[in-house]
Amino acid sequence: MLPLSLLRAAVGSPLLVELKGGDTYNGRLLSCDAWMNMNLREVICTSRDGDRFWKLPSCYIRGSAVKYLRLPPDLLVRAAEIEEKEQALRAGYGGGRGGRGRGSGRGGRGRSRGRGRGRGRGEISGRYSGGRGRVTNS
Repeated sequence: MLPLSLLRAAVGSPLLVELKGGDTYNGRLLSCDAWMNMNLREVICTSRDGDRFWKLPSCYIRGSAVKYLRLPPDLLVRAAEIEEKEQALRAGYGGGRGGRGRGSGRGGRGRSRGRGRGRGRGEISGRYSGGRGRVTNS
């Protein structure tokens, strides 16, 4: 299971985020993106020394500043269920075997019938007999 899928499953859950600078943020996850940028609500921020606290209605945390996350223990089960549902949905869209893969349909590998086949190839009784452009009298 990937860390991003865990984080996406944690939306709405309480979590603790420690930044590289040492500050910690406790709050509920509102949203996250592919770079692990997060929006938290009902946040309590603690200084790196642990002697100062701030209560914030919401905050934005840049993903590159995150040192670690502490997530709820039941989140692994919930994330596995969500991932199974997503895989079941993806299976219905032609993914896996039998879908449109390499070589089938337009523009795949293999013999194309379009342009770029060279000069005179495949033409038995035409004016050009070889691929070098020599004209023969037939």
